[in-house]
Parts: sequence; C-alpha cells; structure tokens
Amino acid sequence: MTASKKKRMSMLDSLATAGTPAAPGSMMSTNRALRSARDAVDAHHVWELDPDEIEDGRVADRLDPEDVHDLRTSIEQNGQTVPILVRRHHTESGRYLLVYGRRRLEAIRRSDKVHKVRALIANLDDSAALRAQVSENTGRRDLSYIERALFAHDLLDSGFGSQAQIAEVLNVTRSAVSMSVSVAKAVGAELAQAIGPAHGVGRPRWEALAKELSDGRIDPGELCQIALNARDKAAAGEQPYDAEEPQADPSVAAFEAVARRLRKPAGQARGGESRSKAKALMIGGVSAGTIKKSARGVRLDLTHVDDGFADWLESQAQDVVQELHARWKRES
Repeated sequence: MTASKKKRMSMLDSLATAGTPAAPGSMMSTNRALRSARDAVDAHHVWELDPDEIEDGRVADRLDPEDVHDLRTSIEQNGQTVPILVRRHHTESGRYLLVYGRRRLEAIRRSDKVHKVRALIANLDDSAALRAQVSENTGRRDLSYIERALFAHDLLDSGFGSQAQIAEVLNVTRSAVSMSVSVAKAVGAELAQAIGPAHGVGRPRWEALAKELSDGRIDPGELCQIALNARDKAAAGEQPYDAEEPQADPSVAAFEAVARRLRKPAGQARGGESRSKAKALMIGGVSAGTIKKSARGVRLDLTHVDDGFADWLESQAQDVVQELHARWKRES
C-alpha cells in the first residue's frame, strides 16, 4: 500500500471514529456503517468537486441548518481538512448525492474564496447511505435531544425500518427510540422549529413539555408565536420579566417561555394574580399579532404587518393611545 493511500485510509478511519462513545462494545456498533462506507469508497481518492454538482435530499437532522458562518471562515483561512462523503447519482452522469458533510458543503457554497469541495465518492445504495448518515449523525456531540428525537421520528416515517432497527443503528435502546418518537410527535415539527435546538435542554424536560402539550388546552399557534417572540428578544439581548433566569441561547429562552406558558393555569399569573390569555389580532381576516393583559400592563405584539404600517403606528402611537383612552371614557 502506498504512503498516500495509507494516509487516506487513516483519514477515513478518523472519520469513522470521531466523536463516538468511549464505552466498551459501543464503538463497534456505532462505527459499523461508517466503516462499511469507508470500504465502499471508490479508489480511496479525495476528489475536488463543484458544489453545484451535489444534491442533498437526505432526512434533515438539524433545526438551525443555516449556522455555517464560522465554518466558512475557518475553511477559507485553513482549508477544508476533512472531506465530505458523496455517492454517484442514480440516473444523472456527473452528479452526486450527499451522504454526509452538509455544513461543509453549504459553507463552501457560500464562500467567494473556495470554489471546490473535497469529497470521497462511495458506492452505496440508498439503505447503506442512510445508515452511514445515521451513524455519522450519532457520532456528533452537537445535536440536541429534540434534534435527535425528530431525526428518529423522520427515519421511522421515511420507512427506514422498525423502531428496533432504528435503535440498533442509533446505538440506543428500543424504549429510548419509542420515547423520542412520542416526544417528537407531541411537540410537532412546527413548534420544534419555532423553539429551535435548545442545546442543554435534555430528555426529562422535553418529556415534561410533551406531557403538558398532550391535553391540547393551548393553541399550538399561540405557543409558536411565544417561542418566536422569545427567540427574537433573547437574540436582541432582552429577557422577559417573568423569566426564571437569563438565557444566552435564544432557543433555550424560547423553550423556557413555552414551558412557563404551559405551566400556568388559564387566567392565572404567578402569585395568583389575574392574567388574561393572549388574544389574536386580525387585519383583513389575516393574523397580525397578539394582545395580552398581565399584572404589569398590556402587551401588544404586531408581528405580521407591513413595515410601512408599523412605522406609521410607531410615529402615531401617542395620538392613537390618547384617542382610544378618550373613547373609553366616553363609552364608560
């Protein structure tokens, strides 16, 4: 074996072992699909491909897939040290299907300095490619619990296999897969997307949230709006007055906001004070935002209005409030 081939094989072995658990016996199970992918690599050669030649139609595994700015900067400064893995397209010559390495691919697509992506080309069928993606996915430590739960749910929906088969590939118990799928179904893709990955929020708290959601007493649309508002405020450095503690991660702040809303009895604020439920505001039959009264005042959130109207309302707020107050006095 030549020195260059040994180097490429070593790099492939590093890909197969990166980020895997240290528990005895678990590494072999987790790495089996990655090592199979390694063995299937065509000539063990690292190719430089045009990013536009590569398609990504895999099951999504991240809730914040756009966060690639830092990776793009790193690749532009230091080069792409780890290649992605692709396979040849079934029907189109000169085109490829991504197996794993989406963030690296996306970072290079957005770069105006790097124009080729370094890739290994493997001869894999659909099932083997998905198994390699799953194994590489579970080897990463930056996926949150809800991202893994949604991934397991989507694998089940895609017909990848039974819960027992998914458990074997994910290197977890069947009961863990069953619970993850239940949580993913209870939370729903829309609310999970509104909340975000919420790194650091583990299984027990997501299970508690799913249990609270099961009674259906609160409109999911309202919870999505609460999550989005909390994320926007946290991203801007603001914290809600009723937050238990400041949160630097906007998605964790969104999770906390939804959890607080679910814990509060209808019409009750903390300490037994009266609080009304947020009411939807409509303009022309279309949702424009919400209004909510609490012990601290009235909160108006207009999140789906034209910028022009928002600017006008801001400039006219004093006159509008004074006019409404005068109208209230007359009607009272």
